[in-house]
Amino acid sequence: MKRLGEILVENGFISLDALNEAIQEQQSSDGKKLGEILIENGHLNEDTLLKGYAIQTGARPITENELYQASADVAALIPEEFAKENTVLGLSKTETTISVAMHDPEDMPSIDGVKKLTNLEVDILIGTKESINNAIERVYDKIKKSGEVETAISSIDSDTKIEKNTGQEQLVLDDEKSVSAEDAPFVKLVNLILTEAIKEDSSDIHIEPSKDEVGVRIRIDGVLAKVMNPPLSSLNGMVTRIKILSKLDIAEKRLPQDGRMKIKTSEREIDVRVSILPTVFGEKVVLRLLGSGKLSLDLKNLGFSDHKLGIFQKWIKQPYGMVIISGPTGSGKSTTLYAALKEIHSEGINITTVEDPVEYQLPGINQVQMHDDIGLNFTSALRSILRQDPDVLLIGEIRDQETADIAVKFALTGHLVFSTVHANDAPSTVARLLDLGVPPFLLGSCLNLIMAQRLVRTIDQDSKEEYKPTDEELKMVGFPKNKASSTKFFKGKPSPTNHNTGYKGRTAIHEILEVNREMKQHIFNNANQNIIKDQAIKDGMTPLRDAGIDKVINGVTDIDEVIRATVEDV
Repeated sequence: MKRLGEILVENGFISLDALNEAIQEQQSSDGKKLGEILIENGHLNEDTLLKGYAIQTGARPITENELYQASADVAALIPEEFAKENTVLGLSKTETTISVAMHDPEDMPSIDGVKKLTNLEVDILIGTKESINNAIERVYDKIKKSGEVETAISSIDSDTKIEKNTGQEQLVLDDEKSVSAEDAPFVKLVNLILTEAIKEDSSDIHIEPSKDEVGVRIRIDGVLAKVMNPPLSSLNGMVTRIKILSKLDIAEKRLPQDGRMKIKTSEREIDVRVSILPTVFGEKVVLRLLGSGKLSLDLKNLGFSDHKLGIFQKWIKQPYGMVIISGPTGSGKSTTLYAALKEIHSEGINITTVEDPVEYQLPGINQVQMHDDIGLNFTSALRSILRQDPDVLLIGEIRDQETADIAVKFALTGHLVFSTVHANDAPSTVARLLDLGVPPFLLGSCLNLIMAQRLVRTIDQDSKEEYKPTDEELKMVGFPKNKASSTKFFKGKPSPTNHNTGYKGRTAIHEILEVNREMKQHIFNNANQNIIKDQAIKDGMTPLRDAGIDKVINGVTDIDEVIRATVEDV
């Protein structure tokens, strides 16, 4: 077998001088590998070293996707400590051999160690140290989690005792403290579900009973994904645990209940909204995790095009009037408003928010949390804030006539008001506010801008591949025929790193309606939604679907996502 150095020189990977320099250094070092020295000296990168090893040993390089498909059962044959210390991961096996990923195929002590541990011959695949270490972390974490779930589930039976309500208001998610042997099995199970959801930056947890089992799903990037299926016998214990943490009535199982709790992790506190709904198979629980994801409060990172960003920045810096953001639940409205507040915040202005709940704490801004149980609601809070000399007011949501009236009053008396409305698009937001009882002449006078937005999943850039959509797909999304031939279309390749979806992360698409003089006149005249929409498009508004098409053209998302998040413009 040729030496590694010779192979690297022969294939033009390094110069002879670089090799001689590395050999000299190796002779004076304490057992350093030649490849390691060459990388440290900048003569070689890890990928090229792997090519050299492949030529020398005949071992096949392994892809990152293959690493993430490693069998947990096979990996478990090698102790975690040994795997981490020697950068070796079990991938698959036959009756006589075990395939392992290694960084150094010449590491005979590690190869002999795997043989002794498994009593199998070793088939080597080579990969970078970083990729193997990442896969080791993921696979052994999965093994541990699976073991914990199985232990918790196996401990559950009909005689499991329900713990008394201790009045605990905060759950501390610390693996060693909260998931311990003495804890009740359903306590472990709830903690594991919460930990997994937070780890995946999910926004919601659904615990759904069916005839034979309980389905646990978490919402990742706006789409639900199943994480486990505990037996039906675990339902009562899990629901009771959640009720205790959220101060709900554990004896009441016939009526819906709403509550909240706090989760403390090593990094942050997360506010959790709890909704419990009786179904034919038992109580369904939905947990909304507020502040669990990676919240970006920079307007430039929220998916705006340069043109739309300029328009939005112009109107949020006006001294008075109303800026409304519309969209369904989970469309990123609050995040956009927080980013807007951060953009305009300065020592010279007094900013106050009225929210239910406060999703993200902003330094230097007065944030008021609603408490309906003690009479602190939007209406009562807003009346008091009038006397607090605010310059800018954020109202979490305009949901009734009284809140709408106060918001309009603020905007008409020299204040800048930000708020959200649940509406399908920007033109229908006007109709929604009029339906709430706001007089047209007042609404037209105070509105500055309405922006509708949706969130679409973004293509995983690490697994992006070009594809050609069908004529039917192009027709469904209304893709311009003159652009189709010159556009490169992409999809994300499903892999374990993107939850087998092909997507990673989300971005916003926006529809901006500026309330100029002509638009004000239409509102004064109580014009219908279609007239308002036509005027908005004439003034330069890009409908939501067209905004999504722009993202497709730029390779950010794909046609399927645009169709999912928007409706056809008719």
